Amino acid sequence: MDDILDCLIVGGGPAGLTAAVYLGRFHRRVMVIDANEGRLALIPTSHNVAGYPGGVHGPDLLDTMRVHARRYGVELRGGEVTELAREGEYFRAETSVGPVQARTVVLATGVVNLRPPLPQDAHDEAVARGQLRYCPICDAYEQTGRRIGVLGADRHGVAEALFLRAYTDNIVLLALSALDIDPTTRTEAEMADIVIEPAPVSAFDFGSDDVELTLDDGRKLRVDTLYIALGSHTRNDLGRMLGVDLADDQCFATDGFQRCSVPGVYAAGDAVEGLDQISSAMGTGARAAVTIHNDLREKDGQTLGD
Repeated sequence: MDDILDCLIVGGGPAGLTAAVYLGRFHRRVMVIDANEGRLALIPTSHNVAGYPGGVHGPDLLDTMRVHARRYGVELRGGEVTELAREGEYFRAETSVGPVQARTVVLATGVVNLRPPLPQDAHDEAVARGQLRYCPICDAYEQTGRRIGVLGADRHGVAEALFLRAYTDNIVLLALSALDIDPTTRTEAEMADIVIEPAPVSAFDFGSDDVELTLDDGRKLRVDTLYIALGSHTRNDLGRMLGVDLADDQCFATDGFQRCSVPGVYAAGDAVEGLDQISSAMGTGARAAVTIHNDLREKDGQTLGD
């Protein structure tokens, strides 16, 4: 039993690390395996994490949470889980750091934002400078009164533009290809004074002061910041391997205590349908950890009987 974990946590973002801290404090043997591809590492500064009135840099928050988890004996490994399967009463994971066995698994794998066609370096630099953004709930306050472009000319893009309308009256909706907006949705956007640009964007230039967008017809537009509303994809491959239920064929479906449909499997963070926020991810991570501890206690006969 010495080489069998109480819990393997896949994903070292705010959900996975919060679960790790809780489980470590429960004296559970825990390993976190993280591929370092989470979205928090790209956040320049978040101003809506309670307790950080001056804002907190995403990488700094991650580093602090890692230190916190290690304090309670959590093993943090950089790598990737490539296979996950049930073997008897345990789970076996094939990983880039070797095979792992665990009594329970937390899937805190997060989501991947669909990105505009930009080189990786240019994309990351634009995000770091605050010219390219993905989360209006996170940072639209800082864009109050500024010129905002929303890339994603479909119903999802219009919904994001309408959300941003509370912060500024200068919004233009942009497309990468043909518009995909029905007449009713278009009318709602126009009633909110959102400009719908019919010509697709063909080039992006993230200059020192603003963003220059070249359109297919040769015209150029300038905005202060560009929000990307192209959708996202949940990292759910490991859950599919285990046969867990998915909501809308994307996010992990859980009960109110973060249990998935397969016993012993739990999910937390953005990979669970809900609010894609740091604080929300932490909350689901904490709830998953408490549930795991109590489920294992019950399994080991350490709780009161009925």
